[in-house]
Amino acid sequence: MTNLSMEATPLLQTTELSSKIISVYELLMDSSLDIPQYQRPYKWTGKNINQLFSDIAIHKDKSAYRLGTIVFHQDGETKNVVDGQQRTISLLLAVRALIQRNKEKKLERKDLRERLLKLEQAMVNPGFTSEISQKNIHSNYLEVARIVSRADFTEAHIDYFLNKCQVVAVALNDVSEAFQFFDSQNARGRDLEPHDLLKAYHLREFSPRDEQLKAATVAHWENSDTDALATLFSQYLYRIRNWSKGVSARYFSKDDSDLFKGVNIDTVAGYPYMEQLRIAHHFVDNYNGQYERKIDSRELGFPFHLDQIIINGRRFFELISHYQSKVARISAESWNGHELVGAEALDGYAKTIMGTLNSYPARTRTGDCYVRAMFDCLLIYYIDKFGHADISRAIEKIFIWAYSLRLKMQVVQLASMDNHVLENNLFRLIKEATRPADFINCTLAALSGTKSTKTVEIEALFKAMKYYE
Repeated sequence: MTNLSMEATPLLQTTELSSKIISVYELLMDSSLDIPQYQRPYKWTGKNINQLFSDIAIHKDKSAYRLGTIVFHQDGETKNVVDGQQRTISLLLAVRALIQRNKEKKLERKDLRERLLKLEQAMVNPGFTSEISQKNIHSNYLEVARIVSRADFTEAHIDYFLNKCQVVAVALNDVSEAFQFFDSQNARGRDLEPHDLLKAYHLREFSPRDEQLKAATVAHWENSDTDALATLFSQYLYRIRNWSKGVSARYFSKDDSDLFKGVNIDTVAGYPYMEQLRIAHHFVDNYNGQYERKIDSRELGFPFHLDQIIINGRRFFELISHYQSKVARISAESWNGHELVGAEALDGYAKTIMGTLNSYPARTRTGDCYVRAMFDCLLIYYIDKFGHADISRAIEKIFIWAYSLRLKMQVVQLASMDNHVLENNLFRLIKEATRPADFINCTLAALSGTKSTKTVEIEALFKAMKYYE
């Protein structure tokens, strides 16, 4: 659930705008609310509902928890929801489920019983003609009813949900201004990129003792090229994390942002799997904070891995910075191996492979770019795990695996790339490997077939390496 931190002061200097922070109870007690028919269908799923209540449970010890912003168009006595309808409908469903719970078994707290009774009398009951909305409303009501009926969802949780969970309510009198405001809140008229949402999420996850680092963290992120960040996530981090789990990775969207949300070191329970993360987290900080570092000027970096559990907050931004530089070095078109392995030049066919991939005329075709993306992702994943051990042999193996798709298909599309990875998943092989030989010794099939005038350089390498008949 997106949590936007905004102040309760006017957001635009206009007499037609009002902005205030209100509780969920106050929001839903407003009988003038309406969901206009022009709004898109209600598309939240059970996953969104569970995430909402999971977030609330995590933050229940705070004095208040901000759920986001609701933008209204004030049309006479009616408040049309312009932005925040998904969240508003979900809150309505949650309160409906709480009302039903109270009917089935009376709550002990009189104040909560009275509030739910008032809500039942005042809450709007909008109608929906969209079959998509109707289906999702039905299934999500059942999901939220299961959540609020559990024994661990106590009356204290109900109190927190109704009275301490808040939204920023923004009302404008002019509908065009309302939509303009909505657009301005969504990254200057465009949809927020997934990495923008992740930035907001992980800034909220900063530990109180790291607060002084927030300004520098934001500055570094803002100084990064947004297109480069989008590419880092969509073409490398997202694909590698999904492919290493055997999951499709075609389009990185906001729905996939949970892939880069993990655990908060300060608030997560002491599960056994957390021990190694907690030890590494605190040891690195302790080492870098010792007075000896002022003498030897050494700095220990956190031991990040591409498929690790994400540590929320500061470590997330460090992880992204770490892979910004690593991916840039490994995927650079001019790379010939010397920059990474120092004096140890590539041997065997590896040097020829890199030179060919960076120079053959057809390399900029769309299909060839997809194949190169597979090659780069698997090479990055290998180096992330094994460093430069047997790097030349690894490059040879990765080349045959990736570019066999180029030779087998006249037209390579995004789906072709994704299917090739999942059907011949060497990412899983690297994930499970304990030494380079576990990967390098895997067998790959030789190819045969019609020659293409656009891939003669690739075919020549396959033939020289005895992988083309």
